Amino acid sequence: MISPVKIWRNQKKIQKILGLEGKILSWTKIYVPPAGFESQAPYVVAIVGLAKGRNYCAQLVEWEEKHLITGQKVKSVLRRTKDPGTEGVIPYGVKFKPI
Repeated sequence: MISPVKIWRNQKKIQKILGLEGKILSWTKIYVPPAGFESQAPYVVAIVGLAKGRNYCAQLVEWEEKHLITGQKVKSVLRRTKDPGTEGVIPYGVKFKPI
């Protein structure tokens, strides 16, 4: 179950990350997803190097095969993270898109 309270508490963390640019350090393509992510498969998860040596792991969106290279520039965006399920709460989180 997704707690609206947990979503609310994570807003400040998400706001600090949104709009930041970085580069792909590593990536993998997921063909067999965990529960709640079935509709998104196959999808790409990348480790992105942000400013000040911080790394962030998140899903890559709006990508093409040509974007799946180490060093590809990306920007953090807000997107739906998984299917809402029976609770009806649509969870949003940080993902990256190529620029």
